[in-house]
Amino acid sequence: MSPLKHYLLVFDHRLGKLTRCEEFADATKAVEAYSATEREHEGENYLEIVLIGSDSLETVRRTHSNYFDSTVQSPYLAGL
Repeated sequence: MSPLKHYLLVFDHRLGKLTRCEEFADATKAVEAYSATEREHEGENYLEIVLIGSDSLETVRRTHSNYFDSTVQSPYLAGL
């Protein structure tokens, strides 16, 4: 089994796409980056910021494919 990696994803619901995907090997740095990103974008409710632990980006693409294939249900895109 591969060592656990951490992926910081930022999905912009206004654009309907993933705008950031960053990999971290160190859990502490991943949590620090997640917290900093949350603080930086406080009040920007159209952004979905998540931190996911997984063995690989390929696994994240399979388990959270909606972030990568634009199928996230977005209230900002409703009616477009």
